[in-house]
Amino acid sequence: MSAPAGHAHGPYTLYDLDALPEDGRRYELADGWLTELPGDLWHDHAAGRLTDILRQAAHQAGAEVHVAGSARDVSTPAGIRKPDVFAVARDVARAALEQRSRTYYGPDLLLVAEVVTPRTGSEQIDRVRKVAEYAETGIPHYWIVDLEPRPAVTMLRLAGSQPCYRLSGKARAGEEITVAEPFPIRFDPARLSEME
Repeated sequence: MSAPAGHAHGPYTLYDLDALPEDGRRYELADGWLTELPGDLWHDHAAGRLTDILRQAAHQAGAEVHVAGSARDVSTPAGIRKPDVFAVARDVARAALEQRSRTYYGPDLLLVAEVVTPRTGSEQIDRVRKVAEYAETGIPHYWIVDLEPRPAVTMLRLAGSQPCYRLSGKARAGEEITVAEPFPIRFDPARLSEME
């Protein structure tokens, strides 16, 4: 990773994040440090499949939501995250588009999903750090997607007066996810690794 000019060793700011070259790499900013997000074809394929599945579920339910991939930033207490998949109310997405804002604020999100890339530094961030961050931010639903050995989805939901998640369900390939919130969603995690 190349460091932005003037800040060879951090801490970095949102301006430094914005100044990074458009070279296909993705970065998050947390506690003043830039972290390159790993990505591979399998990860990106699963994130794309989940985005499509959630969009289709929202459409079938007539839900007033917008489902998107990692092209947008999410502001958290630690900095800027780029979730693999997220859902916001349609009016929030429309306002962001009209204001030409690329950043959503945590409380605006209905659901965030991260596809875990095993054996990387981001695995610990997705499983531990973001659980606390996203809860503190007030995002009601956080899904952790594992692809190995077969696709599985762990669903966490905010519970109680303290900002913390509780396990609301888990489904592996061959089982079916059926949830009513944030909108009706039903699918087998095996679909995340299928090719069309």
